[in-house]
Amino acid sequence: MSSDNPSHSGRPGLDELVPSRYAVQVGDIEVLVISDGVLPIGAETLAYNADSADLAAWLDDMFLPPDVLDWPLNVVVVRSGEQTVLIDAGLGSEFPDFQQAGRLAVRLEAAGIDTASVTDVVLTHLHMDHIGGLLGDGLGRGLRPDLRVHVAAAEAEFWESPDFSRTSMPAGVPDALRSAATRFLEEYRGRLRPFETEHEVAPGVVATRTGGHTPGHSVVRLASGGDRLTFAGDAVFQVAFDRPDWFNGFEHDPEEAARVRVRLLQELAANREALVATHLPFPSVCHVATAGNTFRCVPAVWDF
Repeated sequence: MSSDNPSHSGRPGLDELVPSRYAVQVGDIEVLVISDGVLPIGAETLAYNADSADLAAWLDDMFLPPDVLDWPLNVVVVRSGEQTVLIDAGLGSEFPDFQQAGRLAVRLEAAGIDTASVTDVVLTHLHMDHIGGLLGDGLGRGLRPDLRVHVAAAEAEFWESPDFSRTSMPAGVPDALRSAATRFLEEYRGRLRPFETEHEVAPGVVATRTGGHTPGHSVVRLASGGDRLTFAGDAVFQVAFDRPDWFNGFEHDPEEAARVRVRLLQELAANREALVATHLPFPSVCHVATAGNTFRCVPAVWDF
């Protein structure tokens, strides 16, 4: 995967002052974390079961605004063997109200990645900020006809008739999520490669269903040589290190989501492997350490 500076490419509109991609090597596997931008999110949605004073104190401690904050949106491209795997697809251009997100297509171009080279897509789940890039004129028109789209069977089944009864989302969001997922399934059903519990997508690239956030939510584990990295999707949020018991409003089974993230964070702390997640601050590459009954996010030192 090319990491050429786009300012030397001669292509207008691709040069950015803020870095939006970061390369990591996991053994023989090449990993590129790409920022799709940021989404606005109400602070209360981050932890709707938290005491308001406790949430306000946490936000203040983290130098975050008390009401609406920018939620990072990260996507990963993996090259293993002869395969190029896109893990999640960002928001895309179908939702113009979110003007600071949906940047994946232009940032793939800036990184020198032709969407036609993508052999596989793994979707951690079917929320619109993970599938939107595959809809409309974003990435969709450049993707190869034999593209394989890997998603947990339970996830595709859930979105045939989704249940939002245990979520706590802003008004209008459930309808938008339902519409995006319905459209995605209609457009990509013939390319889907559903799996039950675990599936090796490419050498050393394994998708594993966790459930919790959504019934078919999955993480992607990378392993090559002695190196390991987990892309956790929406299993882990920034607040989860300090308060893994707080419920995110987008979780369809909040109690199970909390159990999933505690198990995952405990495992990552024990084996010391790297973590990347959708909504951690870009580039989100970090390690997990225990801190009593909670956890610490230890940012990786950038490798230049």
